[in-house]
Amino acid sequence: MAEKVVSPGVFTNEIDQSFLPAGVAAIGAALIGPTTRGPANIPTTISTYSQYQRIFGGVFTSGSGANENSYKYLTDYAAREYLKFADTLTVVRILASGYSPASTVVSSSTDVLGATHASGTILLTNNQSDFNFGTAASPDDEIQITVGSLEHRFIAADPVGGVPANIAATDAVGGTFFYSSGSSVEQQMGFLTASINAASIGVVAQSSSAHPQAASRFPGTSGNVGMAIYISASAAGTAGNAITAETGSGPSIVTDVTFQEGATTFAGGTDSSTTPVQSFVLETLHDGDDQNSQGPMTTNGLLRSGSRNNVRWEVSNVNQAKGTFTLLLRRGDDTNNRKTILEQYNNVTLDPNTPNFLSRVIGDQKNTLRDSALADPFLQLTGSYANRSNFVRVKTQALTLNYLDENGNIRSNELSSSLPAAGSGSFSGGSDGNKVHPKQYYENITDTNSQGFNLNNATDGKDAYIDAIRLLKNQDEYDINILTMPGLLNGFSAHATVLSEALSMVEDRGDCFLIVDPAGYGTALSSITTQAESRDSNYAAMYWPWIKIPDADLGRNTWVPASTLIPSVYAFNDRVAAPWFAPAGLNRGGIDIAVQTERKLTHGNRDTLYDSNVNPIATFPNSGVVVFGQKTLQKKASALDRVNVRRLLIAAKKFIASTTRFLVFENNTTATRNRFLSIVNPYFESVQQRQGLYAFRVVMDETNNTPDVVDRNEMRGQIFLQPAKTAEFIIIDFNVLPTGAAFPE
Repeated sequence: MAEKVVSPGVFTNEIDQSFLPAGVAAIGAALIGPTTRGPANIPTTISTYSQYQRIFGGVFTSGSGANENSYKYLTDYAAREYLKFADTLTVVRILASGYSPASTVVSSSTDVLGATHASGTILLTNNQSDFNFGTAASPDDEIQITVGSLEHRFIAADPVGGVPANIAATDAVGGTFFYSSGSSVEQQMGFLTASINAASIGVVAQSSSAHPQAASRFPGTSGNVGMAIYISASAAGTAGNAITAETGSGPSIVTDVTFQEGATTFAGGTDSSTTPVQSFVLETLHDGDDQNSQGPMTTNGLLRSGSRNNVRWEVSNVNQAKGTFTLLLRRGDDTNNRKTILEQYNNVTLDPNTPNFLSRVIGDQKNTLRDSALADPFLQLTGSYANRSNFVRVKTQALTLNYLDENGNIRSNELSSSLPAAGSGSFSGGSDGNKVHPKQYYENITDTNSQGFNLNNATDGKDAYIDAIRLLKNQDEYDINILTMPGLLNGFSAHATVLSEALSMVEDRGDCFLIVDPAGYGTALSSITTQAESRDSNYAAMYWPWIKIPDADLGRNTWVPASTLIPSVYAFNDRVAAPWFAPAGLNRGGIDIAVQTERKLTHGNRDTLYDSNVNPIATFPNSGVVVFGQKTLQKKASALDRVNVRRLLIAAKKFIASTTRFLVFENNTTATRNRFLSIVNPYFESVQQRQGLYAFRVVMDETNNTPDVVDRNEMRGQIFLQPAKTAEFIIIDFNVLPTGAAFPE
């Protein structure tokens, strides 16, 4: 069909003149359908079946109790068979509305969210320039801070004998003594605050009359200056409220300093929340509830919800001096004694100015589907760093900007509180969205339940399929030549609506071919032909009947519709021949994996099907199951009612569009046109030599690039093709002559 010419590009039209009497293939197929795991609604190109399994999974269980069983999605079989003969496959996973990935919060090693630190204040006055308290004669004046059963004593001057007389030996068990020979106010206060910090009791602030509590208690007049020591518990929470500070335990003979007598109990510590402070949040690259590993933990740390398809995490080697740690991603079903490490990241940091910044080494990019259910949905990429992990991305994280200063020291102790705590955890929050239970698989697929999706409802799967189809409209982004959606059957009205969307898409693209299944398992032959006659397009083909194939993983045989396996027949055809050969017959149409077909077709059955443009899948003795037809769904007879001719046109248009793209914006001169001819003519000569064409002609000169065409900034060309036809009907006349008759020349 004609393309709309608005923005610059290479545009191809085709004119079917074969109603009158008488290679370069695309990058690969597109496969739309449900999978066990993987990113939903994100077209993903893969090159091997093992890569498919790593990203999209394989065997899964469904049902409950006695009805629980193992299954595979039809998508899995289609990918496995196609990639036997092809190099690339674009897979779009389907999940219903409301799907989400799993995530986990890796918490900080210090506070809990909303918790506060307990604190207390010691007040005193100074009347002299000296601040010497406690002497050999009277060593009573001191500050005592008790944390639980541990007592710390702070004494300004070293008394006679090194120990104050009123301190028993037992008092010193587990405690700390600090002495200072400083004499000035600044020295004494500096010593006290440093000593308290050295005892790891808390963060200390000191102040003069500017301190609100000191100023209100001791306004400071006639040289009297109010002083305060403000102490905050090092750990947040109510436990800090049990810390006490006591001063002036005995009579003082020193007149230049006065302590606030008695004990002060720290107060104000709270445990207001048990939600941990986020060091960073990880999110799985795959969507769905299969990614949830969170749940009860049994012996050796085994997670009941852990599986080989999901992950758990572990943080170790937290180094606060350097701001680094190690992050492990482990398989969800491992144990603490036998860890299965999937990925390991050593010496990562939360400092964005370092090479080992967490987001940089793991990645934080995410594609999000926008304008879902609208005419042109698109993927919006967010994040700054490409995803290097095969399993997770960094969703959010705390930052420890410039953690170390130029001397290699921690720039601020507050930065250390953002580092993760050593430990391990699991993932939760993943969802498959709207589900239909119990799910129906294989030959049990119905109009309202195709592998767990109900295409009658927008949110139960219909919109997901349509979004995937409309995403693939973008030819610049997705280079495909086949589209298949096993599990969607034209005989079901809801499925037919989605298939109509797919057919419109491949026709609009003009370089892609749709494979359609006519109806469900067990449908009568007469109904199969009715389904084919309801369509009219040379961009699609139908094949029938269903095929039984073995599955070693499940230990049984399963029924699959033809669209599951036909792409592999096309891929084999292209590998051993070319797209313009018929993907049918004993040479290129065999389905070697087939155990049997739903029905062994007679010659009369095949005639009935082929007359209605259904390609029969026949069974022959000693030859097995074979595709024995290659008609498109076009009703009117022409060259394009055959699959090989349509695929010839697709291959040719793709080659020309891709190889002549660099001519856009070149001057429309004879030299530029000759460059085009030098590309196109050798290509069609090669196709002709490889039996794709009887003849061809390419015209791009002044005859079709007249002045008015040139003035419209167009460069026009015409390609005339006579496609090679296949010998589908071999008719041989046996002539029996009488004895002595002459044979005709």
